[in-house]
Amino acid sequence: MLELAFETFARQWGTQLTATVRAMSQVTCEQVLMQPYDEYAASLPSATAMVLCAMEDSAAKAVIQFPTTAALAWVNSMLGGHGRPVAEERKFTLIEQALVKRLIDDALEDLRYSLGPVLARPIVFDAFQYNSQFAQAAATTDLMIVATFDIRVGETTTTATVAIPAALVLSQLGDANPIRTAEDAADHLHAHVAMAPVDVSLRLTPVMVRPARILNLAVGDILRVPHPQHRPLELAVQGMPIARAAAGSNASRLACVVVDADF
Repeated sequence: MLELAFETFARQWGTQLTATVRAMSQVTCEQVLMQPYDEYAASLPSATAMVLCAMEDSAAKAVIQFPTTAALAWVNSMLGGHGRPVAEERKFTLIEQALVKRLIDDALEDLRYSLGPVLARPIVFDAFQYNSQFAQAAATTDLMIVATFDIRVGETTTTATVAIPAALVLSQLGDANPIRTAEDAADHLHAHVAMAPVDVSLRLTPVMVRPARILNLAVGDILRVPHPQHRPLELAVQGMPIARAAAGSNASRLACVVVDADF
C-alpha cells in the first residue's frame, strides 16, 4: 500500500516540478523500506539538503532530502537560466531558500494527497539542514519509512529521499487497509462460501451399469432407470442431493418446485 502511495506521489511531484521549474521532469519511486533513523542518516551524503517537516503532536520530524547542487540547478531554471548543475555543495541564500521552500510546499501538498488517510496528521515545512549527521529529525532508534526517488529534470538525474516516522504511518494502516482477525475467520469464511457460485441440477435416481453396456450403446437402446413415476426428482448441488423437487415451468422456462428439503 505504501509503495502505491509513494508511486502516486512520484508522479504528482514530477508534474509539479515540470510546471514550476519549467523543464521536463520525471520522478520515479525506486524503493520503500523501514529503517532506524541513525541508519537512514548514515546512508546520506554528509553535505546535502535536508528539509525538516514538522508533524502535529510529534517530536520526530519527516525529512525530504536531495543534493543542494540539484536544488540550485532547479532554482536557476526557475529564474530563467539553463538549469546547469552547480559544481559544489553549499547552503542556500535567503532568496534560494524562499524558492526551494515553494518547491517543498508543493511537494508536501502532493505527499498529503498521495498518502491520503495514511498520513492523517498535518505536515508543514520547519527548517533547512545541510549536514546529515547534525540534523536530529528523530531519535537514533526511531523507525522511519524511507522512500527513495530518482528525479530527472531536463538532462540531469539525481537521487532524493523522503523519510516519515514509522509510528505515525503504521498506526494508520489498520484504518486505511483493515486487517481481519482470526476471531472473525469463521464468519468471513461463511460469508465467502455463501457467495460462491455452485452448480444446481434436477436429476433422476442414478442407475448402475457396467462399462460394457455404455460402450455398446446405440440409437434406440433403452436404459431402465430405477426412479418411480410418482417420486419427485432429486435436487443436487455440485452432485450432492439436498432436496426433492417436482418438474414444472415458470413462464416460458422450465422450473422445479421443492417438495421435500429433509434429505
